[in-house]
Amino acid sequence: MWYQSPHSEQNSPVSHLDHRPDKPEEACGVFGVYAPGEAVAKLTYFGLYALQHRGQESAGIATFERDKVHCHKDMGLVSQVFNEEILEELPGYMGIGHTRYSTTGSSLKANAQPVVFDTKLGNLALAHNGNLVNALQLREDLSRSDRIFRTTTDSEMIGLAIADEVDKGKDWLEAAVSAFQKCNGAYSLVIGTPEGMIGARDPNGIRPLVIGILKGETTRYVLSSETCGLDIIGAEYLRDVEPGELVWITESGLVSLHWDKKSEKKLCIFEMIYFARPDSVMHDESLYSYRLRLGEQLAIESFVEADMVIGVPDSGIPAAIGFSRKSEIPYGEGLIKNRYVGRTFIQPTQGMREAGIKMKLNTLKDAIANKRIIIVDDSIVRGTTSRKIVKALRDAGAKEVHMRISSPPVTHPCFYGIDTDNQKQLIAATKSVQDIEQQIGVDTLAYLSWEGMLQVTGENPQDFCSACFTGNYPIQIPEKVKRSKLMLETTQV
Repeated sequence: MWYQSPHSEQNSPVSHLDHRPDKPEEACGVFGVYAPGEAVAKLTYFGLYALQHRGQESAGIATFERDKVHCHKDMGLVSQVFNEEILEELPGYMGIGHTRYSTTGSSLKANAQPVVFDTKLGNLALAHNGNLVNALQLREDLSRSDRIFRTTTDSEMIGLAIADEVDKGKDWLEAAVSAFQKCNGAYSLVIGTPEGMIGARDPNGIRPLVIGILKGETTRYVLSSETCGLDIIGAEYLRDVEPGELVWITESGLVSLHWDKKSEKKLCIFEMIYFARPDSVMHDESLYSYRLRLGEQLAIESFVEADMVIGVPDSGIPAAIGFSRKSEIPYGEGLIKNRYVGRTFIQPTQGMREAGIKMKLNTLKDAIANKRIIIVDDSIVRGTTSRKIVKALRDAGAKEVHMRISSPPVTHPCFYGIDTDNQKQLIAATKSVQDIEQQIGVDTLAYLSWEGMLQVTGENPQDFCSACFTGNYPIQIPEKVKRSKLMLETTQV
């Protein structure tokens, strides 16, 4: 039986909000904990709190208590959606959590996750990070089975596909594998069932998912998009869920099933550059350390004489420190961030976004005046934010402003869970570096090379998806989907 929290509002009618970010929009955050005897709702809450950077639009938690599923989800930040009273109404031995920024599916309450489904074997609760490229085809196929669609998300297609296989007589694992084999695209999943918890990644492992252990009298398992979700609840990192792997967690422990034998690693490189928290660990090191090296490589490739290096808070700061160390140009703070203002790209209109930048960042005029400034950021997508920041530095008295970007030019949209607009709205797809210099108002602009970015990873360059920089998509995109975003026949880099 599925119990909706009495604090949740009724689902809103399906609508559409036009998201046009000046930064790549966040992938979602997923979290799951199997811990009988623990307050799993509170553990899940804190896990989602640590993953809040991955999506600030909606949040939800579903808990399993015998044959009952309790679920509460709503629009807003994790701390806005939940309080002590609501968490007390989510009892159980297993929790599934999600924090969302929409890519496929509109921004509305009905599309908040986890999504709960009824099946012949009981309820299923699903939290999804990523994006299916064949969601339209899946929807057509499922509509023939008289399935009722309650959302506009591709995540619902995954859950309905599993429910469809369960209703054909398969058990949870057989149903999940059969459903995954019908899904093309990026998906890291945490799925709750009455019998246990499933964690799974697509065959390319584009979005991250890690396994942790909560030690006690019995071993209890945690699934999280990033290791920072483990740290906050005191869980110990065990390993990553591998591409094309399903892990099945029950009272008997953890069982692994590699359901796709043709899996090939293609972790999104932007997870390492920008999305994931700097204290999260990937490839056996913190992303802070990796971003320091990006900055060092950037200094090697694009040194310029200056008096001070500053970073755009917070995502540009590690690379700025790395640039400073390598170039031996002093690092300093020139921009102060108001940490109580949401990220600017979540505002629904361009005018509000531009006003939001003024609320979000302020200059240290006495630190900047009459100095040659190198400002380091992780990326430029549309250029609006960069132009505003440069103007603010000029207004504060900067003698020169040189911008350095710790990633290559973003020239192609993402189809795997990051909403980067269609191609004609990506500034580097339509303008040369010199043109962008003029548009954002800097003295010089330089990006990190694609080769330098991959060299810094210290891993096999083939293990990453960098399609947003190259247009080489590891998963084939249906023409109808591709045309919706690839609207240019030629690009300039």
